[in-house]
Amino acid sequence: MANTNLLRKQVASEMRKRRLIFYTVILLSFVYLFVSIVFGESGFLRYKKLQHTKVQLESQIKAIQEDNQHLKKQLELLHDEPFYQEKHAREDFGLAKPDEYIFQYDR
Repeated sequence: MANTNLLRKQVASEMRKRRLIFYTVILLSFVYLFVSIVFGESGFLRYKKLQHTKVQLESQIKAIQEDNQHLKKQLELLHDEPFYQEKHAREDFGLAKPDEYIFQYDR
C-alpha cells in the first residue's frame, strides 16, 4: 500500500511537470506570436510607419501633379498666345522691340 501511494505521488508529480511544461510552451508561443505581430518585420508598428509614408508620398504626388498642370497651362499659353510670348520675352530675357528702351532699377 505504501508502494501504491508512492507510485501515485510519482505519477501525479510527473503529470504536474508535463502540464507545467505544456503550459510554458503554450505561453512562450503566445508571447512569440504577440511580439512578432507587433514588432516583427511585417508587424503592426511597421504597418503604421508604412501607412504614414504612404500618406506623405500621396501628398507629394498631389502637389507635383498640381505643379505639372500649372506648367502645362503656362506652356499652352506660351505656345498659343502672342501676348504671353511677348510678356515672357520681356520679363525673363529683357528683350524689347526695336524702337523701345529698357530701364532696369535695382530692387
